[in-house]
Parts: sequence; structure tokens; C-alpha cells
Amino acid sequence: MKEDISFDPVEGVSIAIVPSQDAVVEDGKPGWLVYLLNYNSFPLSNVIVSSNGYGTNAQGEPVRTSTLRHALPEVEPRSAVPIEPIDPALFHLNNQYWLSYYRGAQIFDKKFIFVPDSIVPANLTHIALLEQEGVLHS
Repeated sequence: MKEDISFDPVEGVSIAIVPSQDAVVEDGKPGWLVYLLNYNSFPLSNVIVSSNGYGTNAQGEPVRTSTLRHALPEVEPRSAVPIEPIDPALFHLNNQYWLSYYRGAQIFDKKFIFVPDSIVPANLTHIALLEQEGVLHS
């Protein structure tokens, strides 16, 4: 039963959104890439990342993006894996990344939500695992 499942906290894993010359949006400006970061000394197995955006547009109408799902067989220890490009036109929305993975037989999951207008140059910080700046959510 549900009470028999141990829900240990997710530690040593985060999501970062970084500017990237490789992810060019339609108007020719540099785009941004979403990365999954594993700071742990062990691999993450059977990783699933589900992403979507939600909020309101300038007229106050509700907006919801498509849900994208990404499956990764394994994420190596102390590594960063690109998940998807993200268009800066979506930065005014809540951008949610729901991560699930296994460590041995134990399943872990956590939601990472970048609130509206948090992905801005003022919030860039150095991300050692990537050796570049980005917006880090942990």
C-alpha cells in the first residue's frame, strides 16, 4: 500500500536553464537549453523528465503548453545531460519539470518549477558542472 512506500527526499539533482548558441530560436537569437544535473556519486537509472508550461498571457487568458516527456536510460554520476531547448517566449510562464528516477530499487521524484520571469540575466549564476552560467533550480 501507499503507506509502505518510502518517499526519500531528492538530493544532489537539479535542473538548470542555460543560454546556448546551439539552440537558436526562429528570430536568430541564441536560445536556451534545459539540463538535468546529477551531482551525486552514483548514476540515476530509468530517468523520466516531464515538462510543461502554464500561466496567463498578456490579456490575462490562461495558457498551457504541450507536455513533453523525455526518457533517459541512465545519467552518469557528476554529469549534466541536455533535456530540451526552451524558447525565451515561454519565460513569462511557470516552467515545470517533473523528474522521476531510480537509485537501485528505490524510486525518487521531484517537481522543479521556474516561476514567471525568473529566467533572466540577473539570475544567472556559474554552474560548475557545466562550466558556464545559467539559472539553477535545486
